[in-house]
Formats: sequence, C-alpha cells, structure tokens
Amino acid sequence: MTRKASPVFVVLNQTGLNTARRVAEALPGAEVHGLTGRVRGADAVFTGTSSHLRSVFRSGRAVVGVCATGIIIRALAPFLADKWAEPPVLALAADGSAVVPLLGGHHGANELAARIAQALGLRASITTAGDVAGGTALDALPDGWRLATPDAVRGVMAALIDGHPVTLDIGDLDPALSDWLTEDNDGFQVPSPDAAGQEGDPGTGPRVRVSDRADIDTRGETVVLRPPTLAVGVGCERGCAPGEVENLVRESLAHAGLSPQSVACVVSLDLKADEPAVLALGEALETPVRFLDAATLERETPRLATPSEAVFREVGCHGVAEGAALAAAGPDGVLVQPKRKSLRATCAIARSVTGIRADRVGQARGRLWVVGIGPGAAGWRTPEASAAVAAATDLVGYRLYLDLLGEARVGKARHATELGAESERVTIALNLAARGRDVVLVSSGDAGIYALASLVFETLERMPDRADWRRVEIGVCPGVSAMQAAAARVGAPLGHDFCAISLSDLLTPRAVIERRVRAAAEGDFVIALYNPMSKRRRDLLPWARAHLLAHRPADTPVIVARDLGRAGESVCVTTLTDLDPEAVDMLTLVLVGASETRRFEDWVYTPRGYGSGAVDDAMPALSGSADGREDPGS
Repeated sequence: MTRKASPVFVVLNQTGLNTARRVAEALPGAEVHGLTGRVRGADAVFTGTSSHLRSVFRSGRAVVGVCATGIIIRALAPFLADKWAEPPVLALAADGSAVVPLLGGHHGANELAARIAQALGLRASITTAGDVAGGTALDALPDGWRLATPDAVRGVMAALIDGHPVTLDIGDLDPALSDWLTEDNDGFQVPSPDAAGQEGDPGTGPRVRVSDRADIDTRGETVVLRPPTLAVGVGCERGCAPGEVENLVRESLAHAGLSPQSVACVVSLDLKADEPAVLALGEALETPVRFLDAATLERETPRLATPSEAVFREVGCHGVAEGAALAAAGPDGVLVQPKRKSLRATCAIARSVTGIRADRVGQARGRLWVVGIGPGAAGWRTPEASAAVAAATDLVGYRLYLDLLGEARVGKARHATELGAESERVTIALNLAARGRDVVLVSSGDAGIYALASLVFETLERMPDRADWRRVEIGVCPGVSAMQAAAARVGAPLGHDFCAISLSDLLTPRAVIERRVRAAAEGDFVIALYNPMSKRRRDLLPWARAHLLAHRPADTPVIVARDLGRAGESVCVTTLTDLDPEAVDMLTLVLVGASETRRFEDWVYTPRGYGSGAVDDAMPALSGSADGREDPGS
C-alpha cells in the first residue's frame, strides 16, 4: 500500500506527551513515541533519543521532535544529504508554545506545522524565504507540476526577494496556466508573445521557463518548471511486460520532443484497471493512472488519427491509446503523437496548452482495504490500519465500529449499516471501490478473525460476472484481536497452544460447534470463546463449561472480558467452576485456560516450557559449536 507517511512525535517527557496527544488527535495515522523511563502511555518506546530520531528519519516518515531544536539538529545533521528526498522535520516545544519546521518546509513540513499550530491555537514559525517574503516558492509546486532545475531555484528566489526583475517565459502555453506564479508575486516580467514563443533562447538574467519541451536550454540562471500538459494513452495485451510499455512510452515522448516530467496522467480503457504493465507505467513516470470506459473513448473517434474496426469489435471503441489521450486532454487537446506500436502495446500522446487536471479524468483504480481496528482503543490500532483510514475517501462498517474511529472519521464519506448487515456492507464497499474510490471496510479486532475479510473473498468468488469488482485492488490490514487484548490485560494466558471457537450457531451448526469444543477440550488447548451468549442462545456456554470441566481442573483460570478498549471495559479472572454464564453477553470474550494455565498473584499465564531449560530446535544457532569452531549450519 503506497500512502503519504504519517508523522511520528518523538517525546522526551510527560509534558511533551500531553502536547503530542493533543496534536496527534488531529493527524490521522500519527504515532507518539516516548523515551523509556521518562514517558508513560506512548504508542511505542525507545531508549536512545538521537538514535531513534535517526531511525524515524531514515524510514522516510515526518519527524516531530517534541524537544529542543538543538537535540534534533545534532542528531540528524550528519545524515543530511538530499533536500528533495528527505522527510519533513519539525521541532515542537514540549509545552505546545511553538512549532518550527526545520527541514522540508516546501515538502510537507510547513503544511504539517500549520496543522499542528491550528490544533494548539498558535501560529507556526515559518522561516522559508518564499513564505516570509509573501510570494511564491518555486520549489512548492501545485499538483502535477515538476521542477526540472532544482539547483537554479536559490538564485531566482533571491532575485525575487531582493526586488530584481525575473523573466517569466511560458512559450505557447495558456497564460492562465501560470497564474499561481504571479498572483502573489509582482516581480516577474513577461516577454512579448513573439519572444515568449522562441524556445531555446535563454535570454539573460534570472529566468523562469514553463515548458513541456524536452529540448529547451537550461543554461544560466534559469528555473525550468514542467506543467501538467501531456496525457499518455496506452493499450496493451493482457500480461504484457511492464518494461515493453515503459520503453514504448519513453521512446514516443522522445520522438515528439516532449518531457516525461510534463505527463499529467497515464490513461487507458477501464478494462485495463488491473493490468500490471499500465499500473507500473504510472509508478515509473511518478504520475496518476486513470481509466475511462469504452463509450467515452468512442466519442473521440472523429479526432483519431488511426481508428481501427478491429479494436472496435474487440473492446467497443475505435482506438484505445489515441482515444484515451484525447479524452484526457479535453476538447481543446491536440494529438501530438499518433499511435505508436510495439509487439504487444500501443501508445499515443495528447497535449493541452491549458493544462490537465488528472483528478478530473475518468477514475483511478479503486482500492478496498479490509481493516481491523482492534477492540476499540486507538492505542491498539496498528499504524498500517491508521494509515489506511487516513488515506480513505470512504468508510464502510457497522455504526458502532465507525464511531470507534473518533477523529479519524473526519472528512470521510461514511456508509454505516446495522448489526447483521455484513453482506450489505461488503457489497457497498466493493461497489464504491469499483467506482474508483479508496474504501476502508472497518472490522473490530482483526478483520480476518470472525470478521469481514473472508466474506469479501467469498463474495468475489460467488459473483464471477462482476468483472468491475475483480479489477479493484484489495488488501487486508490485521488488527489486535479480542483474545490478544484480553490476554494482555491479565498477563500471558496464550503462552502455549490455543484456539478460537465461536459459539454462535447462526452460521455454524450446533453439532459442529460441539464437536470443535470437544476436540479442543481433549487437546488441552487454551480456548477463546467468541460470541458466547446472546438473548436467544443461552445454553451453549453452560454446555461448553460442563464439558470442559470433565477435561481440566475446576480451578482452571477463566478470563471474562467485556467491552475491551472501550469506556465500559471490564476484565475479571474467575475459575471454570465459578464461571457464571448469565454474566456474559455478545460483547464479552471468554478465555478458558488449559490444564497448565496458572494464576500468579494478579496475573494469568500458560507456561511455554522455557523455564525448564529446553531449547526449541527451530531456533537459529546463536553461537559456535561445542568444540569452538563455527557451526556451518548457523
């Protein structure tokens, strides 16, 4: 899953933790890491501040050091090499009185600082030159734009700030395309239309050139900006090698004299939404991939250079590559590179002098992530699950589970259903994803344990005619299960072999449930009993208790956990003989120990056998062999 990395708050004291928690609530996917022995209640702990700052920085995630700037600077200074690749780094005062972007101001740090400042009710301390001068930062570009000459930015920005004239050359492009450059900065001089159209003449003095041409001269004090003016239409046979498509596109761009950095989007027929070669091309060009239906492409037939009846008979339109490129470029777009072919692929390029907004072209490949959010507490939600929720356009789930997401729901379209509508939820999620949305189907606990992940795949298998569903990207994000959460509350009752059994006979025949309970009892497993009692079903848990008593001691520890991670949480430890089924409901998990499970003071654990001195023969060798020579199998 490719997602924008969420920030990590590195906290050194309890005051800083309180500040970080206030801010993290407004930043979905954020994590709070605390210094061991100094901070209690963080999402993760660390022992060395400098080494941990470096570790987060190297991982590519935004770093928010809740500490003095000097600590951050000394830790990271030896590792700074490439401002274009490094993640944002910020300093946040422990008491929440100041936030300063230190690195990556125009690569997310300033924006993150503004969000943190808003959450704390203060003003971010922005120091980047373009922002201080109130003008436009040439390295903070609108979506779709690229900077071709990063080394020239400093000199041109210095000229603008000092009031020296800077030439803005947009060639034959629509002047409105560069309005974002001039609306807050009156230091640009625009040459006459005749002069502006003369590609290749760098002129003298600092200059900004907006061009999609590959052959322009970038010598001297010239910043070259690549506008999103090109749409690359592609078609290919199923299973075509990604390298063949990419090579064809790069050759086509070079043949037309156009820059790959001005490709606003890769476009194809919707039947290709799951085609690896097409998706890989978008990654290679670092540009969005969009898909259009055959009817949309067919409307472009009058403008095609090489319409094909054979293609029409195959997919319902007279041209995939040319039609897709022209449809993306819009009614004023021009086909600048007619269809070129390789053995198994086709490519065409269209150009729009007014620019192309990729988000307004067709639809992206839809994504469906089936996410387990844990029992309820945000601290039990994995970073992957939080990142998926943060990136989603739509959330689908049981109303209670969506409510448990809290602030993470803000800004998302919510599709809530009631308990028992599992099939409806899956259908809603698949339909949304098939329309190009980024969808998260929310489950409590782990999505693959008595939850919706299996139903998603079962639904896909039962509906082979829904080709649009099969083109959706699908992933499963694991979560902390109720049995893990219950076990953690009391110690380590799952320390040896265990199993999980649902006592609900709505989907499983009672005879099957009874057979599984008998087998687990005879096998002496620790048993997690899900769905133990309902208003209608009152006798299966008493039956299971009676049967288990025939196979293990009466004082076997039993954990009864209700509403784990939520406001009404209760966890108690009793014994098998004292277990009261009437105190249990559908919001409760019952964890029955094995014959070896022990209660020690306030803890419950099941020994694995390590204390006996035994060593698992599956463990890798950690030292040399007995005679001192290196073990050849290690």
